[in-house]
Amino acid sequence: MGRYIARRVLQSLLILLGISFLTFVLLYLIPADPARQIAGRSATAQTVENIREQLGLNLPFYQQYFRYLIGLVQCDFGRSYLQKTEVGELIASRLPATLLLMLGAIVSELIIGLSMGLIAALKRNTPLDNGLMVLSFVGVSSPQFVIGILLLYVFAVQLGWFPIGGYGTFMHMVLPSLTLGFLGAGWYSRMMRSSMIDVLRQDFIRTARAKGLKRWQVLFGHAMPNAMLPIIAMIGIDIGLFMSGIVVVESVFGWPGIGQLAWQAIQRVDIPIIMGVTLVSAFAIVIGNFVADLVAPLIDPRIKLR
Repeated sequence: MGRYIARRVLQSLLILLGISFLTFVLLYLIPADPARQIAGRSATAQTVENIREQLGLNLPFYQQYFRYLIGLVQCDFGRSYLQKTEVGELIASRLPATLLLMLGAIVSELIIGLSMGLIAALKRNTPLDNGLMVLSFVGVSSPQFVIGILLLYVFAVQLGWFPIGGYGTFMHMVLPSLTLGFLGAGWYSRMMRSSMIDVLRQDFIRTARAKGLKRWQVLFGHAMPNAMLPIIAMIGIDIGLFMSGIVVVESVFGWPGIGQLAWQAIQRVDIPIIMGVTLVSAFAIVIGNFVADLVAPLIDPRIKLR
């Protein structure tokens, strides 16, 4: 176990280093000039050049990247060009909102997706199965802003059950969580259906039934734990995706998370914030997958970590 963890930590560091390099290269090559954004349209060329020199943007690429890496080693993500605030502080202030929304979204997609997948597997090749799979396809194909606006119009504007936007209470979290959950539920339902059908064909399921176990005991005591293995891996990936991929949902519902922070930074070419959010999101994906790998043997002892 110790050797496995050490190897995974080393792999994770190399992955994060590669992501930081690629992101830095892309931001270095974009035609937009951060110094011009900071100085404003009416600034003189000399003013823009002074700002570029103060920020180190006039240095060669390798020097800029090396300086950034030195800061990262010291847990310093840099300073926002426009907000004049430490990027670490900005991310830390937005992180609780994103984590809360991420938790609500994962719970929503698991409840909806696993229920749909389980029912579809038990009612295989029936109209109910076909209907649920069509619904799951609609879920994975629908743009986030469409689902979000529809939920807002129906449940916030017409029925008045939930606030239109904002942050602070459980009621504020319901609609954005359902928006993300409905989109993710499509993937989980299809994965759960396929995995459950495969598990129900196994010999140990027939043995459990032959022993006289009740149907719910066979399903939830034997079939579900084995069918959940690919689901756990997907949850690990979702942890990172929700950290960075909920920009649209946070914008629609006015949710003050790091996705909205990243979108504002992209519009303003605020490179330190973009880099910081990207690395935090990549770190979340790495940690999510690592935790998923550690949990899998607890569910299925046949899996060995090497």
